[in-house]
Amino acid sequence: MRIIRKLEPSVPQIPVRKRVAAYARVSSGKDAMLHSLSAQVSYYSGMIQNRSDWEYVGVYADEAFTGTKDERPEFQRLMNNCRNGKIDMVITKSIARFARNTVTMLEAVRELKLLGIDVYFEKENIHSISRDGELMLTILASYAQEESRSVSENCKWRIRKRFQAGELVSLRFMFGYRVVKGKVTVDEREAAIVRMIFSDYIGGMGGGKIAKKLKAMNLPTLHGGEWNSERVVSIIKNEKYAGNALLQKKYVTDHLTKKEVWNKGVLPMYFAEGTHPAIIDADTFEKAQDVIEQRRQRFRAKNSSRNRYPFSGKILCFNCGKNYKRKVAHCKAYWNCSTYLEKGKEACHAKQIPEDILHAVVAEVLGIPEFDADLFTEQIANIRVPENNRLLFIFHDGRKVEKTWQDKSRRDSWSDEMRQKARERQIEIMKRRNRE
Repeated sequence: MRIIRKLEPSVPQIPVRKRVAAYARVSSGKDAMLHSLSAQVSYYSGMIQNRSDWEYVGVYADEAFTGTKDERPEFQRLMNNCRNGKIDMVITKSIARFARNTVTMLEAVRELKLLGIDVYFEKENIHSISRDGELMLTILASYAQEESRSVSENCKWRIRKRFQAGELVSLRFMFGYRVVKGKVTVDEREAAIVRMIFSDYIGGMGGGKIAKKLKAMNLPTLHGGEWNSERVVSIIKNEKYAGNALLQKKYVTDHLTKKEVWNKGVLPMYFAEGTHPAIIDADTFEKAQDVIEQRRQRFRAKNSSRNRYPFSGKILCFNCGKNYKRKVAHCKAYWNCSTYLEKGKEACHAKQIPEDILHAVVAEVLGIPEFDADLFTEQIANIRVPENNRLLFIFHDGRKVEKTWQDKSRRDSWSDEMRQKARERQIEIMKRRNRE
């Protein structure tokens, strides 16, 4: 009989090492927090590299990013590397360090679990890939989120108490001032520019002209941006240049999104006088506010007398995002991008749309025999132009209808009156040639 023997390999197989990464985060850039972040990075680097069965991938560390948001660059880089198969296991200090938002944490953990990647939370001693891991994570993450809400509410309470006491809380970046360790001082070079802005505005120059003047003088803004009318007017409106402060003009809506919105009567505001050194005197500031109000009234009167058309403010340019405006040429109405009309083809190459074509396409979209302005306003929220000769109609109920339109030939675009004038011009030219 044939004898078969199994020969075992003489060289032992090298065990496959688990690729391990760590995630660390601190929510502010203060020295104590940065020291904590450095300590976390050093700790996890040593911890992973001391394990012979683990391969060190790296420590992903977010500095000064809150855990209630998922817009953390290192966290996103960690997730992308996990998706690309570069990591087998993630270690983090605690649930609160990974994410304070329950939804964000569970979504990330579930996605990694589907990829076969374990997340180990050291403080809670939980492996996400274990049988009871997700249940425990859900409970503990809810506590972490509630703790975040409590901390947020305490911070808001403290800030509002300071507002009530007339304390200046958030003057950090403002043209003309420097803030060092809570002490506010005037930057005399920038303060001279602020005084010039107020003087020019009271003297009759508008925000746009002042911005052009500042750009011509090569004067820098606070963060290197470009001077424009909005930036100039915001300086003129800001009461802080007179040494006073209107407190709680903005507030944070909730602790998860941390979105800051303008306070339009939701919370009380406090006007505190003499909170910091003034750059301009009170009389100058009041004069500037009077000029703003006078111009606002004139603009309102001008606007009220201006003709409004059904398409005004409804057509959005695909190229620059500006609204289309109406223009009349050769007794015919057209709609074109306002950027094109103001700055030319170099700034925006959007194509004009004849008004009669707009009427015809709208009627087709609404299923009516001819254009009806009231029905158009009632049903259609806006018209977007994805590209030339295409129109995307957005209805108030969320429906979308896309249509294309064709340019009329030169022959079709001429009216009987235009043809008659062309004939008369041609006859006049022939008579002139005969006389010569």
